[in-house]
Amino acid sequence: MKKGVAVYLHVHQPYRVRPYSIFDIGESHNYFDVFDDTDVNDEKILLKVADKSYRPMISLLRTLLDKHEDFRVSLSISGDFIDQAERWAPDLIDGFKELFDTGRVEFVAETYHHSLAFFFSRSEFEAQVDMQRNKVKELFGVTPRAFRNTELAYNDEVAKWADDAGYKVILAEGWDKVLGWQSPNYLYRPANTENIKLLLKNYKLSDDMAFRFGDTNWSEFPLTSDKYIEWVRASIGDGQIANLFMDFETFGEHQWEDKGIFSFFEQFVGDWIGHGNAFYTVSEAAENLDSAGEISMPDTVTWADTERDLTAWLGNSMQQEAARHLYALEKDVMRSNDTELIRDWRYLQTSDHLYYMCTKWMNDGDIHAYFSPYDSPYNAFLYYMNAIRDVRLRVMQHHRLGGVYGHENIAREEAYGV
Repeated sequence: MKKGVAVYLHVHQPYRVRPYSIFDIGESHNYFDVFDDTDVNDEKILLKVADKSYRPMISLLRTLLDKHEDFRVSLSISGDFIDQAERWAPDLIDGFKELFDTGRVEFVAETYHHSLAFFFSRSEFEAQVDMQRNKVKELFGVTPRAFRNTELAYNDEVAKWADDAGYKVILAEGWDKVLGWQSPNYLYRPANTENIKLLLKNYKLSDDMAFRFGDTNWSEFPLTSDKYIEWVRASIGDGQIANLFMDFETFGEHQWEDKGIFSFFEQFVGDWIGHGNAFYTVSEAAENLDSAGEISMPDTVTWADTERDLTAWLGNSMQQEAARHLYALEKDVMRSNDTELIRDWRYLQTSDHLYYMCTKWMNDGDIHAYFSPYDSPYNAFLYYMNAIRDVRLRVMQHHRLGGVYGHENIAREEAYGV
């Protein structure tokens, strides 16, 4: 195989919890739709990002696919994004269908609600992966062969699950503290698996584009195609492939068009292919490259923050308490058979809600604040927990009316004070 690059882009928008007060509990079950008197409105945000990022990047990818036979790209699309796009911007779904119809775009499996359910409820995690797989099959007519967990949250147990589920490749962060002397520019075999391969993000090259590209204080600013190609070549060296994993919203939303991000990517793709190199989907890479060895990650690694662990979502007591209350409701929510209640409970699983509660400082804190619609992580926690209290009240009403609400649940509520 030619020296290659695998570009993987993740598409996601959460449903954001509105300023849901204690006075709303029991009165309104609308947790998400509108932030009164502000621009923080899920529909407005989706349409804004659609104009800045989704539509122009879909158009650019289509141009690149039409122009370059060797161009490939892999995408994953959260169910939360799909729900919003189908409701407010269905042309985006049509655009992704057109990309897939070229035969050179791969869809990667993930959880429907961009959740951390793997670490709290295996049954819920598997239900959401099934939901996502079925939705991708419905919209695009394909069953994904590659898997990524939410936020690239990966460990040996996640890999074993994906292998047992029949996936051929799984994606993870190529974190130095795990790799040691090994390079992210090879394919590996996850520990204790039989058939699946592991593709690791080259975070230095990915973050040059996703985070540093428009930073005028960066010593390498401005980043040109020629310079970037030199870095990619040098990084691959005697390796197999450079994996560029980032958010789809990098293009036009995180890095604005006037910074030149679209023209840079178009130039890079053309120059990389023009120099006799290639692009691969993540499954193509797994099919055509041999494993260079085994990688074990007993502890969870993600693609967020300097620690690259779960502390972006579960690093403080607010986040831990919110997650504990949320998943404690699972059995009773599911027993209700109330489709709206189950839907709302699942929207509350989206990892963004916990991310907004993060209290880190310095650069990590700045990034969390950039993405958060709230004045503080404490308000994020307050509104979220009020919504959880209302979900619990709806559960109680369901099961008490049905005569099946257990004494252990009542005792749990009294213990939690909710």
